[in-house]
Amino acid sequence: MERHILLPTDFSDNSWSAAVYVMKLYADEVCTFYFLNSTAIKMPTMYDLSNKLAKTVNDAALKELEDLKDLAEKTNTNANHDFKIILSTKTLKDAIDMAVAKYHIDLIVMGTKGSSGVKEIFFGSNTVNIIKAMRICPVLIVPEAYEFLIPKQIAFPTDFTRFYSDKEIDPLKQLADLYNSKIRIVHINVEEKLSEVQTYNLSKLKGYLEDCDHSFHWMPKYAKKAEEINDFIEELDIEILVMLNYKHGFIENIVKEAVIEKIGFHLKIPFLVIPE
Repeated sequence: MERHILLPTDFSDNSWSAAVYVMKLYADEVCTFYFLNSTAIKMPTMYDLSNKLAKTVNDAALKELEDLKDLAEKTNTNANHDFKIILSTKTLKDAIDMAVAKYHIDLIVMGTKGSSGVKEIFFGSNTVNIIKAMRICPVLIVPEAYEFLIPKQIAFPTDFTRFYSDKEIDPLKQLADLYNSKIRIVHINVEEKLSEVQTYNLSKLKGYLEDCDHSFHWMPKYAKKAEEINDFIEELDIEILVMLNYKHGFIENIVKEAVIEKIGFHLKIPFLVIPE
């Protein structure tokens, strides 16, 4: 099965680092990678500029995209990988939405700059905003300068309050299948015992994952869930964190303490967010 992977880029080192990571992650898979640049991000007042200046900016961005494509082809000689470029004058979100629909994108990959990311125009707060807004396909966030490691352990936090569909669990299973990774499901003990609904959802999740190497883990309730998640990652040497993003769900609840911002900016491992 060929995969279509979107790589939004502002031509920075961290966006290239994210691209290198995902090329290595899918080294044995047939993939088409799309480098996307949005000139609207650089020029929010485009309508005030002359057509000549706008053309100059677009021409420069197109040249950088072509150079990036050449670099990717020279760096990654994998015959299973193909590279294409997309230049858009739309906003970042609109450009991504268009590309996902037009090119049947399976995965969006973005980089983040750590604690300074909130100040960045492209890969800081906008990265987190894309996570929150994207309801079409998964988004993989790769920390700056992260060196590729085979993902032997994948963490999947859940509160078991929601019934998961095959469609929602498939990206997790597909990721685990790449390297026969172990999926570690982690539940934070908020309640003394699971409700009937939680117990049912737990049993269904076991069924979905019966063909995968997986285990369940119960963590004590911390004051801050971000610290809890990071402790679990460190204790079990987790290489990728996966979360499901749905309305009134785990991610939305922990946003109250700005956990998404903390994870998006401070997480030291790749972070895959699956939409409902």
